[in-house]
Amino acid sequence: MGTPGIQTVFGGLTFTTTVILALSARAIPFGQQETVTTDALSKDVTPLVTRYCQPCHAGESPSGGVRIPAALSLDSLKTNRDLYRRIHRVVRERSMPPTGSPMPNAQRRTAAIDTLGRALDALDLAAKPTDPGRVAPRRLNRTEYNNTVQDLFGITLTPADNFPADSGGGGGFDNNADTLYLPPVLLERYLVAADQILDAAKPETWLTVKPTKNITDLVAAKQALTRFTSKAFRRPVRQGELDGLVRLFTQQRKSGLPYAAALRISIKAALISPGFLFRIDETAPSKSGPEPLDAYTLASRMSYFVWSSMPDAPLMAAAANGSLLKQDVQIAQLRRMLNAPRSNAFGALFGGQWLRSKEILQTAQPDPGKYPMFTKTLRQAMFDEVALYMSTMVRENRPVRNLVESDFTFVNDELAKHYGMAAVAGNEMRRVQTDGVQRGGLLGMGALLTVTSYSQRTSPVLRGKWVMAEILGAPPPPPPPVVNTLPADERPQQGLTLRQRLEAHRNKPECKGCHQRIDPMGFALENFDAVGRWRTEIGGVAVDARGELASGETFDGIKGMRSVLLSREDDIARNVVERLMAYALGRGLEPEDLPSVSLIVRQCKAGGYRMKDLMTGVVQSLPFRYKRRATPVTAAVHAAATK
Repeated sequence: MGTPGIQTVFGGLTFTTTVILALSARAIPFGQQETVTTDALSKDVTPLVTRYCQPCHAGESPSGGVRIPAALSLDSLKTNRDLYRRIHRVVRERSMPPTGSPMPNAQRRTAAIDTLGRALDALDLAAKPTDPGRVAPRRLNRTEYNNTVQDLFGITLTPADNFPADSGGGGGFDNNADTLYLPPVLLERYLVAADQILDAAKPETWLTVKPTKNITDLVAAKQALTRFTSKAFRRPVRQGELDGLVRLFTQQRKSGLPYAAALRISIKAALISPGFLFRIDETAPSKSGPEPLDAYTLASRMSYFVWSSMPDAPLMAAAANGSLLKQDVQIAQLRRMLNAPRSNAFGALFGGQWLRSKEILQTAQPDPGKYPMFTKTLRQAMFDEVALYMSTMVRENRPVRNLVESDFTFVNDELAKHYGMAAVAGNEMRRVQTDGVQRGGLLGMGALLTVTSYSQRTSPVLRGKWVMAEILGAPPPPPPPVVNTLPADERPQQGLTLRQRLEAHRNKPECKGCHQRIDPMGFALENFDAVGRWRTEIGGVAVDARGELASGETFDGIKGMRSVLLSREDDIARNVVERLMAYALGRGLEPEDLPSVSLIVRQCKAGGYRMKDLMTGVVQSLPFRYKRRATPVTAAVHAAATK
């Protein structure tokens, strides 16, 4: 198995550590980065932080909940790397200090940005992923449960639809182990679901061995249970697990049940056992340091990442013969999985939660009186557009810049009409060329424009926050406790447009800092109404989609904003990697994950940050392939639980 810092294979090419580390995000020579010292930080950065940041970001109630330490050294920078990345970003963008506050002159700002940036890059280059972070046993969420039983039994039943809803945890995904607890009502639903599954399944999927003259009931049951559980548990069944199921079978036979009925009860017991319902990571022996995952655990991690379901036969075969532990086999299997039709679900599941497009089916409620054309079928088409687009991004290994700008999308007849595009025939979603202005990329998709609007009008604030958080990975802090609300109607009132009323609001000192970052991004999307239709005026007044960022950058409309976003391609790529890793690991990211994120970003920069490459980087990362070495106490608990 390859290890971080030894070699990484992408696209058939092998990159040594030296080459990988040369792919730094800022392309500054490594020797130059090593020259950054605490003295340089004290000279260029600390005075700026002390004078311009700490007055608001210190004490018991720091602004936005962000507290900035007074002293800055290489050690404190390393400890608070994520915080100082955010500081570097907002100072570089000139969104901090906020307009109206004391400002450093251009020379001091430039020196601070350069020194802090070089120091952060040097830490990234020097840091080697050494801690894979925590991992917890996690039960299958509703989607994973449905997909797993369908693949296991060859049925179309979706019994988990009746389970309690899964909460979104760290990273905003519903596969987070910390939120997948086991309430009592779910135990009852598991029992009901197991019967429903076995009623719907063909008996040959679990009744694989029958008694004969030469095979006794007990031997046949052992063989049938071994075959079934080794597939259902996504690993070889343990002797203790098998013995318990066989005892249950024997008891049922003694009570008078026929062979098939007795075996069915044992199969049902397997379906409500931890081996089926939970994913518990197992590791290979290790004398020190992180413990490498065993091949079966790695197979499950890969399959639930890409397919949200159990491993298929080729993946299990690679786990069984141990070849999956080889780096080239891992990459080959991942590419095979991403090219399979089953990977289409990735766009709906990962994209639907990250980009919030799933809300178009759940919570978005445009006013039916104002938007009567917003039908149930239009909702579904809008959701499908995002899902198909994200799946295409992966399957075609497209660069992350296509999230912002592209020349295609997916529509059916109803959605094309809604967008004012050339007509297409039928309800089937199909790929079409766009003009690259109104549509093309995520920013022009109806689902995302609708879920960031109110029921009767657009919201430049919600849309701007969405761009900052979901595209750039830089969510603004929450608003102050008391904020005056704007009218529900977007038509001009008392001679003022919605934009003018919002600009008056943002001039308040307590609001200015965040709104000067958020609002320009939202105003750039004002040519789209609250359900994503293109418009050129609002209430008889021409749409004003101009924006000016705190950095002084100006743009006009969505085309101009795309250019601004593409100038921050590195930030977009880092955000995508962080989202992918949180989804793949089933937990929120922690400080020890940052070196792995940085390594993936550096590896993929030269290739244009392409989606398959980013996903390959995640699968090859230390947190994905390893588990933190257990303490003696947790190791003993784990051993007892898995006997």
